[in-house]
Amino acid sequence: MTSQVAEKTADQDVFGGVDSHADTIHVAVIGDNGGHLADAEFATTAAGYAAALAFVTAHGHVIAIGVEGTASYGAGLTRAARSHGHRVIEVNRPDRAERRRIGKSDPIDAYAAARAALSGRATGAPKDDTVAGIRALHNAARSAVKARTAALNQITHILFTAPESIRAKYGQLKGADRTDALARLRPAGDAVHVAVLTALKSLARRVKELTAEHTALTKALDGEATVHNPGLRAAH
Repeated sequence: MTSQVAEKTADQDVFGGVDSHADTIHVAVIGDNGGHLADAEFATTAAGYAAALAFVTAHGHVIAIGVEGTASYGAGLTRAARSHGHRVIEVNRPDRAERRRIGKSDPIDAYAAARAALSGRATGAPKDDTVAGIRALHNAARSAVKARTAALNQITHILFTAPESIRAKYGQLKGADRTDALARLRPAGDAVHVAVLTALKSLARRVKELTAEHTALTKALDGEATVHNPGLRAAH
């Protein structure tokens, strides 16, 4: 009887669904009629991904696996599933109205992801590792710009309230001229002047370092985009 059940299970078409988190993923399996078959939790490790895929395939022929967060917490499982030849579908998290209606839990979200893959509500394919590399460079470059802007704003605010001699000397400078002048400072004078000048020098050097960092990241990003999509890069 056990062998008959196993044979029947292996013949059915199933869909997987994954609710992903930083340390765990919750995996659900449904039949092609939408019926719930099983769900379980696994670790976000290579062994955990292998066990999760084995869990899904044990219930039948896998048509597709819907995964929440394919570019974030679900990236590892997505990569592992694709390497085993599975079709992975990117699933958006349910909106707030749906969460209020059906509730919120890892099993609920995993089954919802599986149903999204079954019904066709989700059809998008996850980005491949090429895009992941471009995204990483882009995010690093963007954060460098944000940090540089924050440092420049701090310089401006410090100069607003700095002693008159400092404000008069550096407050009228703009852009790179001001940054360069402040980065070359040799703080001297009374305690207040030394403290303010030291802060300005530190922030100016930070701006210069972040500018160089952004330039290097942008160059790497440009090279990566050109290699993988020269037509698009040539157009922009």
